[in-house]
Amino acid sequence: MAATKRQGAKRRGARLSVNVDHVATLRQARKTYYPDPVEAARIAERAGASGITVHLRVDRRHIQDTDVERLRASVRGKLNLEMSSAEEMVKIALQTKPHQVTLVPERPEEVTTEGGLNLILYGRRIADVGDRLAAAGIAVSLFIDPDLRQIQALAALKGHGVTGFEINTDAYTRAADPEAIRAQLRQIAEAVEQGRALGLAAYAGHGLNTANVGSVAAIAGMAELNIGHALVARAVIVGLEAAVKEMLAAMSEGKEGGR
Repeated sequence: MAATKRQGAKRRGARLSVNVDHVATLRQARKTYYPDPVEAARIAERAGASGITVHLRVDRRHIQDTDVERLRASVRGKLNLEMSSAEEMVKIALQTKPHQVTLVPERPEEVTTEGGLNLILYGRRIADVGDRLAAAGIAVSLFIDPDLRQIQALAALKGHGVTGFEINTDAYTRAADPEAIRAQLRQIAEAVEQGRALGLAAYAGHGLNTANVGSVAAIAGMAELNIGHALVARAVIVGLEAAVKEMLAAMSEGKEGGR
């Protein structure tokens, strides 16, 4: 029985965590109470998502503090809270206790997260935050570029509560010609392999959609993909349940090594 369950898990491949930030973006455009990201999270989980991701930004441009509190009470799978390492954010995480915190870089003027954390430059601060979150029972993941120097820096942070890492797939999603696409996929796959060799869980996200997600989902050892904008954009046309199911189908049909 146990062997059968393990084989089934292997066939399912990478899980999907749905980012509902942009449901809140639409709500905040009118400063009203709808659409509700908590309702969107329920629909996404019913459609097959393994969990929900939200980014609580310092400027509160979309997700609000109360959203995180309500999601923590209602999400059935894993609630992954993306945030900067600012002290304000750390205190909120310690109060709400999401299942996982993913530390990301953040600049006020950026449209969306522009790159991965620099673990070499900010390792001491990340270690301190990781220790505090881990002491509260919160798993810690770090959003990084597929740069092997950053993967090597993960080794020192494993002892500070870090249990996983999320690869920034932005460069891959922007690659235009087949050789560039293959090169980016090789970088991601190498980063995943080295990170997993440290005993860490591998995640990925940023700019993924049904046209490009398959090859990333197919990378050996990829545990979970965090996807938001493409899903919410598609949901405007077909509804969120259908959009999540389309994404899951695209993930399962992917082949490692090309789109």
